[in-house]
Amino acid sequence: MSRNSPFDFRNVNALWGSVFVETLVRLGLRYAVISPGSRSTPLTVQLAKHPAIEAIPVLDERSAAFFAIGLARQTQLPVLLLCTSGTAGANYFPAVIEARESGVPLLVVTADRPPEMRECRSGQTIDQQKLFGSHVNFYHEFAVPEASVPTLRYLRQTLVHAWQRAQSSGGGPVHLNAPFRDPLPPVADQLAGKLTLELNQKFFAGIEASARQPAQRVSSVRFSGRGIIVVGQARPVDDRAYARAVGKLARRLGWPVLADALSPLRNCAKEIPGLVTSYDLLARSDKMRSALQPDQVLCLHDWPTSKALRQWLQASDVPVTFVTERLDNPDALHSRTRVLPTTVEALVTGKLSVRRAPSAWTRTWSEAGKNASRALKRELGRTDDRFEGHASGLLPLALPAGTSVMLANSMPVRDAEYFWPANNRAHRVHCNRGANGIDGTLSTALGLAHRGSPTVLLTGDLALLHDTNGFLLTRKFKGSLTVLLINNNGGGIFEHLPVAEFQPPFEEFFATPQFIDFKQLCATYGVSHRVVRNRAHLERLLRQLPVRGVRVLEIPTDRKRDAAFRKASFSRLAARLG
Repeated sequence: MSRNSPFDFRNVNALWGSVFVETLVRLGLRYAVISPGSRSTPLTVQLAKHPAIEAIPVLDERSAAFFAIGLARQTQLPVLLLCTSGTAGANYFPAVIEARESGVPLLVVTADRPPEMRECRSGQTIDQQKLFGSHVNFYHEFAVPEASVPTLRYLRQTLVHAWQRAQSSGGGPVHLNAPFRDPLPPVADQLAGKLTLELNQKFFAGIEASARQPAQRVSSVRFSGRGIIVVGQARPVDDRAYARAVGKLARRLGWPVLADALSPLRNCAKEIPGLVTSYDLLARSDKMRSALQPDQVLCLHDWPTSKALRQWLQASDVPVTFVTERLDNPDALHSRTRVLPTTVEALVTGKLSVRRAPSAWTRTWSEAGKNASRALKRELGRTDDRFEGHASGLLPLALPAGTSVMLANSMPVRDAEYFWPANNRAHRVHCNRGANGIDGTLSTALGLAHRGSPTVLLTGDLALLHDTNGFLLTRKFKGSLTVLLINNNGGGIFEHLPVAEFQPPFEEFFATPQFIDFKQLCATYGVSHRVVRNRAHLERLLRQLPVRGVRVLEIPTDRKRDAAFRKASFSRLAARLG
């Protein structure tokens, strides 16, 4: 085998694996997250030795899969996830579901036994056919490798198709099941060598052009009347360019923009006229709902987190236009909905028929939003430094510009929606908001930060404890992650649900306090740990993030007190508005 040749002719599996890996490299693959195992050896060997790929071994498959999600979120390219046969792939399932629901591109490859070893009680063998069901964009089981040019062409073309499917329809996971016969290591034989004269660099020529196609422009779309633009989570390549496109659209329509904390718009606020961030509070006020009632809604990507906003719009039953590249039904409110399968940028450059709303419409929304934000800020000033919501209000102002932030589900993402102010500091905010689970939170954040800019994870104690195996990644981790831990000893989100009134069984079966000493837990993994004394102390710790390593900043809080404050404050403020 020539040192410069992409082909490994030592045996059939080695040749197959080398074509597999080189094809993906030509398409743009840069990261492979590999769970240890035997049946995946032909691919592991090739991935580990290819100079264009960083292959990262991760012991826990669930952690590995969420780490891959973080990498894919950061790079906005598919990441390869590889495991052996048997139950290993089943541990990928939560992350596959999240990738599907969030539109994160993953290439999930499960190695498998060949057909003759299935359904005969062969060890580490289960039915892996369509293991992830409808939760993937595409499924295919490869043929068992053989030394022939036609089958290698089939392998090449199928991988190109899988790469495209991972990025089409808004992005998502694809599942490739890969059976291998022994020998699994690259033990030399004569079978693959017969193709040395037939295979050369021309075999891969042109596949680099198999990139994702740009979204088509939309023509003949009509907007009129008093509307609102509602913006959910988005991951554009260029946040400011995206914000400028939304700003241009808002100016043409004369509509206010309601942006979720997971939208880039809150952190590129100067590009957006009429940006409203306190819509959750406005939606709780009877007077404001009447004064601000829209005739129609333009929703970009997804609905925001706010339940109060969604309930208001659902009750209003106004026409909704969705802009999304995804093909699934985007409207959980079941409105009178039309879907434009395109991007915001393509929509703005398309042919729009617009009858602009009166200028007083945006002005009314803008003034209401500013009044609500000021009232909420004054209310926050009445709390002491231990209130959980202070972290969400402080992060965008204290962090260095351009910081990546990962929010855990449950209360962190909701507090961000309530308290994260509009700013122009270009932070990139992420959350596994597809399936809304707490699994894989730490691992996803580590993936976001790996070889990237310093990253901050805002999480509760239960979400962190659910993924402590993520700390095993710190040995291979190259980057900086600050974990801001809100430790309220339990699930704060459940304090806001009706079941909180039923005690027992509430505390033991819903809040589920764990009574963990996080200083000792961090010491087990060699992770730095500090307890935050007050807001001023936290601000100092956030102003300059470490260049490398993982640290945990713990903020002890009172779960029941903070939940009572939110309920009372929001109710009081909503009654005063208008």
